[in-house]
Amino acid sequence: MATIQPIAGQDEQHPDVALVERVRAGDVSAYDELVRKYERQIFRIAQHITQNREDAEDVMQDAFLKAYEKLEQFQGNSKFYTWLVRIAVNESLMRLRKRRTGKMVSIDEDVVTEDGSVPRDLADWAPDPEQNYTQAELHTILEKTIKGLPPGFRVVFELRDVQGLSTEDTAEALGLSVPAVKSRLLRARLQLRERLSRYFKRKSGRAATKATKSTASAEGKG
Repeated sequence: MATIQPIAGQDEQHPDVALVERVRAGDVSAYDELVRKYERQIFRIAQHITQNREDAEDVMQDAFLKAYEKLEQFQGNSKFYTWLVRIAVNESLMRLRKRRTGKMVSIDEDVVTEDGSVPRDLADWAPDPEQNYTQAELHTILEKTIKGLPPGFRVVFELRDVQGLSTEDTAEALGLSVPAVKSRLLRARLQLRERLSRYFKRKSGRAATKATKSTASAEGKG
């Protein structure tokens, strides 16, 4: 039976390593702990990729099952969560391929967006959206905007900025180079900022038009 090697640069053993060793020793309850620990994150990642709740639930179950079946292949050279994320991403992309009737979807593809070229500079929001929207409204708007990102950008943004993985762990999970992750993350942030900026400008414009009409109507009645 393979023994997990300590991750390079770490003096203390990660708690997940101990859990994996317990599973290998026949303690199935230890795997239940790993599932409970990461099921929400894995589901969220799968949902952001597949854009479908049922598919995300299936992907989450398949990812945990495949990880369990292949646990002997986990050598501890990366974090267990990073290894699990890579399995979940692969399962999600496979699900997309099946849904799109043979159209291949790869995290390594260079994505062309419907907006054309990505803006080079960060546009300022004016007015500050936090001045006009509640936190709940901002959260909903942000969720919808993230869903509009191309898959290759969306998954990098989800892992790095939402789940909080390091650039190195994100690269490991997706099988990408660190420079590729940094490039996609920057482009995702730029697109997200541009899309949000356009959204708030449209909302502000509609609000101003509505206010003008209301004023004109009031004056007409007066």
